[in-house]
Amino acid sequence: MPTLLGSLRRLVLAPALEEVTFARRGFPGAASAATARLEAIPQAVVCGFEWGIDARDQWEVERRLAMVDAELRGFAYEGATMAFTVRDVMPGGGARRTRDLLLGPGQPHIFLAYIGIGFAMARLPRPLWKKVLPDLSGTPYHPTMSWLAVDGYGFDLAYFHTRTWVDGQRVPEAYPWLGDSGYFTRAADQGIGRALWFIHGARTGDVSAAVRAFASHRQPDLWSGVGLAATFAGGCDGEALDALGEEAGEHRAHLAQGSVFAVKARHYAGFLPAHSEAAGAVLTGLSVPDTVALADDTADADYEIWRGRIRAHFSTEKAGR
Repeated sequence: MPTLLGSLRRLVLAPALEEVTFARRGFPGAASAATARLEAIPQAVVCGFEWGIDARDQWEVERRLAMVDAELRGFAYEGATMAFTVRDVMPGGGARRTRDLLLGPGQPHIFLAYIGIGFAMARLPRPLWKKVLPDLSGTPYHPTMSWLAVDGYGFDLAYFHTRTWVDGQRVPEAYPWLGDSGYFTRAADQGIGRALWFIHGARTGDVSAAVRAFASHRQPDLWSGVGLAATFAGGCDGEALDALGEEAGEHRAHLAQGSVFAVKARHYAGFLPAHSEAAGAVLTGLSVPDTVALADDTADADYEIWRGRIRAHFSTEKAGR
C-alpha cells in the first residue's frame, strides 16, 4: 500500500511510463517490433522503482517482483534497487533496504541491481554518493562489479539527456569510485554505449555510426556497452549482429567482452532468453557454457583487468586464425 511520502518521492524522481517511450524521448527511427521490445525494459525499471519507493516493507516488493515475467524481472529489480538506494541515503532512511534486498532475492540479479544504484546516482547530489553502495562483503562480484553502477549512471545521462551526452558528447565529471577517479569516465562510457543501442532502436548501422561519431579514445568502451546491450536486451537478428561485428572492426574484442558479461549476467540470474544465447553466439563465437567459463576463469578483483583478460581471449583467438 503506498505511503504519502513514498508517493511524493515517486512523483519527484520517477518518470511516467510514457516518458521512457522512444517517441516521447525523441529518439530517431520509426516504431517497430524491436522498439516495442526495447521500450518494455525501461518500463519494467519504472514499475520496479514505483513499487520500491512506495512500499511499506520489503516483502511487498519481493512479491510484486516475483510476478514479473522472467525475461524482464531483472530490470524490475534494477528499479527497486534504485528506489531502495534513494530511500537508504536520505536522512532517517534506515540504510539497510538495498543491502537486505541484494543479500536476499536480489542476489541473482546483482549485475542489474548495481546498474539500478547508478540510476539513483543520476538523481542524487554527489555528496550522497559515498552512501549508495551497500556492504555486500562476502558475496560474489562485490565490490568488483559495482562499476556497473557507474555504467548505469552513464546510461541514465545518455537516455534522458541525449542532446548533451550523445549529440554534444559531454564527458561526465570524474568521481573517485572505489578510489579510482581516472576510470570513472570510462565506466560511464560503457553505459552510454548501452544507451546507444536503445536510442537507435537496435538498428546496427545507426548504432555503429553513433559510436564512430565519438572521439576515438572513447569508442572501445562504447563498443563494450553496445555488445552488452545487444546481447542482454536483444532486438535484431543474426545477420544484423554479424554486420555489427564487422562494423566494430578493431574494437570487436570490446564488443565481444560486453557480450560475455551479458551472457554471464543472464546465466547467473537463472534465465537466459533465446535471443541472448543467439546474440552471444554470434558476437563471441562461443557456446553458453564456454562463455560462462571464460567469464569465471578470467575473473579478477580489478574490474578492468577482468575485462582486459576477456578481450585478450578474443584478440589471441583472432591472431591464431
